[in-house]
Amino acid sequence: MRSTSRRPLLAACTFALAGCLGEDDPYADEEMVENEPDYGGWLGNADHPGTVDRTGEGETGVEVGAGRDGLAFFPTAIRVDRGATVVWEWTGAGGRHNVVEREGTFESDQTGEAGHTFEHTFEEEGRYAYVCTPHERQGMKGAVDVV
Repeated sequence: MRSTSRRPLLAACTFALAGCLGEDDPYADEEMVENEPDYGGWLGNADHPGTVDRTGEGETGVEVGAGRDGLAFFPTAIRVDRGATVVWEWTGAGGRHNVVEREGTFESDQTGEAGHTFEHTFEEEGRYAYVCTPHERQGMKGAVDVV
C-alpha cells in the first residue's frame, strides 16, 4: 500500500473553497517543484501548499506580511539555484516583521514599513528555514531550498 500525504489534498480543497468564495489562489500562476523537499516538520503549522520553483532566476522575491491577516510569507517556500539572491519585501500588513534564519545565516531588522526590503545571496546548497520571530506562533515561517 502506498503511503501518501494528505497535505496536497488539503491544500487543493482549501484553494477550491477559496475559489468558491471569490478569492484568488495566490499560487495559481506559480510553478511548483515536482519532489517536495523535506523541511523536517519546520513548515508544519505554516500555510504551505508546496515549494515554488524559482530556479533559473538570478534574483527572486518573497512578500513579508502576506495572506489575509498579514502573518505569512508568500511564497512560503521556494527553490532557487546556488548563487541566487532572494529579496524579501514588506507589504506593510500584519504589524512589525523580521526574517531570521534559524541557524543564524541571515537576519533582517524588524519593521512594519511597506516597501522595506532585505536580501540574501545563497552561495551554499542546502535548506534554509526562517521565521518572523514576533509571529512564529502564528505559523509565519518560510524556507529556501538551494540546489
